[in-house]
Amino acid sequence: MEHAMSTSSAFCPPGPPNMASTLRTRRGGAIPGLRYRQAAPADPEKAAEVDRRLEAWARRLELFPEAWKGDFSGFQFGRAVVLQHPEAADLERLTVAGELLLAENVVDSCYCEEDEGRGGARRGLGGRLIMAQSAIDPYHGIPELEEEWRHGVRADGPLRSYHFALKDYAAFATPSQTDRFVHDMARLHLGYLAEAAWSETRYVPRVWEYLVMRQFNNFRPCLSIVDAVDGYELPEAVYARPEIQRVTALACNATTIVNDLYSFTKELASDPTHLNLPQVIAANERCGLKAAYLKAVEIHNRIMAAFEEESALLSATSPLVERYTRSLSDWVAGNHEWHATNSHRYHLPDYW
Repeated sequence: MEHAMSTSSAFCPPGPPNMASTLRTRRGGAIPGLRYRQAAPADPEKAAEVDRRLEAWARRLELFPEAWKGDFSGFQFGRAVVLQHPEAADLERLTVAGELLLAENVVDSCYCEEDEGRGGARRGLGGRLIMAQSAIDPYHGIPELEEEWRHGVRADGPLRSYHFALKDYAAFATPSQTDRFVHDMARLHLGYLAEAAWSETRYVPRVWEYLVMRQFNNFRPCLSIVDAVDGYELPEAVYARPEIQRVTALACNATTIVNDLYSFTKELASDPTHLNLPQVIAANERCGLKAAYLKAVEIHNRIMAAFEEESALLSATSPLVERYTRSLSDWVAGNHEWHATNSHRYHLPDYW
């Protein structure tokens, strides 16, 4: 019987004790050997206009202090959503996609990420996340308690970001599309809790366990909105089919591993024990980080190949399914391009 790794102490991969102090980085660009599709170029004027609208929205809601503005600019939210949604129906929908992305990052930073110094903590995270979920999945009860709930949501920046971003999304999405997104946010919060629990107990998961966690703690809410942003709906009865769920999950899992690969050096520098796929592979296979990183690239490529092959087969069955899988593929390609070219946030390890 296979046993989980010890929870008493985190495994340190072979090499110097603090890999962050010795890991050399190279310039940005695409990871050598990574399987990806070229993204349509982002229109800089459109990206700048989305950024302008997002900044005004965040300022109006008082989502974060002026000191965080540099992080807002460096993230390049406008460019991200323009790359991810090249077939967006209009600028308003692109802006709302940016609002949702910004809100998700505000909650993650302020509630979950201890090393960012903005109030995030593993301890007590479940209580904060259930309130966050309520900001998009409202409380129903007696009027006076509903009013107290509304006051609580309005009093907290991260909760305000969730609440008003979803309100704007629901203005053009169908009730089914909106409910789909709310459900996928609950998946995301469950993934946040799993990662926090492992970090708190110093548990090093097996590779498959880590990837299960990342199937929940991943970009799925962002891909959940692709049809609404592009101006159509994949009906619930079609979306719920197992084969559609599978290609959706494959796309989400592939693009989430991309995040692990591109953020690898950034996370090592801020927290050498932070879980990501190369670190988990190194711990389980007792190998160095370079070998583990290259293995992670291989895992990504196999998942990406499965997504492409299965999407092609499904696309032949229906023009609407073909449009949906193309929207997924567009988002995955755009997200890769954003990671590969965002030198403010990401630098690759010097492994080639």
